[in-house]
Amino acid sequence: MGLTKIQQTIWEKSRAAGAGEQGVGLNDEACAYLVARIVLDLDLGARFPEVLRVLPGLFDAQSLDKLVVQGVDARALFERLLEVDRDADMYYACLATLHKARLKYQAILEMQPMPTLEQVGPRGLLQYGRLRPAALAGFLFWRKWFFDIDNRAGQETGYLFEPVIAYAVGGTPVPAKKSPIKRRRDKGKGRQVDCLLGKRAYELKIRVTIAASGQGRWREELDYPSDCRKSGYTPVLIVLDSTPNQKLAELEAAFRKAGGEVHVGDDAWRHLESLAGPTMSRFLEKYVRDPIRRLIEESPVALPELVARMQPQEIIITVGDETLHIQRRASVSDDSEESEFPDDISDEMPG
Repeated sequence: MGLTKIQQTIWEKSRAAGAGEQGVGLNDEACAYLVARIVLDLDLGARFPEVLRVLPGLFDAQSLDKLVVQGVDARALFERLLEVDRDADMYYACLATLHKARLKYQAILEMQPMPTLEQVGPRGLLQYGRLRPAALAGFLFWRKWFFDIDNRAGQETGYLFEPVIAYAVGGTPVPAKKSPIKRRRDKGKGRQVDCLLGKRAYELKIRVTIAASGQGRWREELDYPSDCRKSGYTPVLIVLDSTPNQKLAELEAAFRKAGGEVHVGDDAWRHLESLAGPTMSRFLEKYVRDPIRRLIEESPVALPELVARMQPQEIIITVGDETLHIQRRASVSDDSEESEFPDDISDEMPG
């Protein structure tokens, strides 16, 4: 049985390189790994004897480039998998998107240029004299480089986190320019929606913190549920971390006042899994919920020692007693940064 048009699109998008110098496409061996990984995730190994029973997990390999399976017809394996589980196409789409995002960020770490003195030099006036000039300059360079890669991490996560959850539950992320949710305070301009599912507009958050953001930004968040209701949609708030605080309570009240729904903590995960169904709920549990849960549970009370060293072709970062090696290669250009979903987000995800 061949692929449907949608399944063919999913397959082609997983193999296509994204835009920009750091765009990543998957070859046959990487695609074969992903399909084989899904076979094992769904406990279907007995029906696919060519798939090794011992295969590294997506988060287990020190080098992402080693997550490959050779000697297997990836597309034929994909088609056979879909005959066994019709929801495996979306599982593959989301897993491929996650893998490509991790490969892209690996490339960002390898290629993000170190800052120049022109970028960071004036900032040294704020601490000049506290360290010798050579030490202060080195500190400024490292601090800016860490800021840059963290900023890129925030951007890439924005393109990944909400869209993956949205597609896993059968919805679609919508950029502001294409959104049916209009801002009442801003002449009817569209609002970005994390997940649009029928007539329900989801706001997805890992947590709501008590950190003070700009008053205008917080006002916009509080306006979201009423904007949804005025646009004919039911607002739904999903917060994965249930830690209570005043901001969370205020946001919950705004959603309820607009006739919306609120799902927090375990209730949020149960709600997402009920939408996702048995196959995609496994994806959410294994590749989203469990990693976030472990990061929250194992967050250190006291920060471990951090040591960063640069060698000619490698950056070595030691955190406590563990070491991260980042191979370095030259970058021709630096991708521009965006603050929300790009208009072509559907080119990176199924839709």
